[in-house]
Amino acid sequence: MSRFLKIAISLIILAGFSHAGEKTFKYVGVKACKSCHSSKRRGNQYGIWLKVPHHDAYKVLATDKAKETAEKMGVTGDPQKSPKCLKCHTTAYGVDKSLIAPTFKIEDGVQCEACHGPGSAYKKFSIMRKIYQGKLNPADYGLNPSPDEKTCKRCHNEECANYKTFNFEEFFKKIAHPIPKKG
Repeated sequence: MSRFLKIAISLIILAGFSHAGEKTFKYVGVKACKSCHSSKRRGNQYGIWLKVPHHDAYKVLATDKAKETAEKMGVTGDPQKSPKCLKCHTTAYGVDKSLIAPTFKIEDGVQCEACHGPGSAYKKFSIMRKIYQGKLNPADYGLNPSPDEKTCKRCHNEECANYKTFNFEEFFKKIAHPIPKKG
């Protein structure tokens, strides 16, 4: 085997190992969250999400009002197919298809994972319990337990039709869904 070929093979092997420690998290969809986050005892976060506009963010793109707004913003055609609309009216738009689990449904709009991160690694109750007990680092499992104004402004920004009326403190109260403290 030539020296060049040996070096090339070595570089390919090293490149493979350099990515071996990286974690890849998949979007699993809101139904994976529902199983634990729909009881009153745990705060019924799923029930709260069902009542806020994020739940219907994708569906609203099919309305006449959305089509009118989209047109004013320079979107031509169906807003439910427009990258300009979908990047904020859905979760995980534009990510590599390999990061989307079969359980994920775009029709579910702005789901838990839009703010909290892809849930494939933290969706298990045993992992979540250890995270909230402080035994595991949430970031190691792809979880952002405390989204902030920066998280919201990935969508609620100058490109957004309601940007001028977006007030983080006011809107955050409307979507608040804390996990109750044990008492």
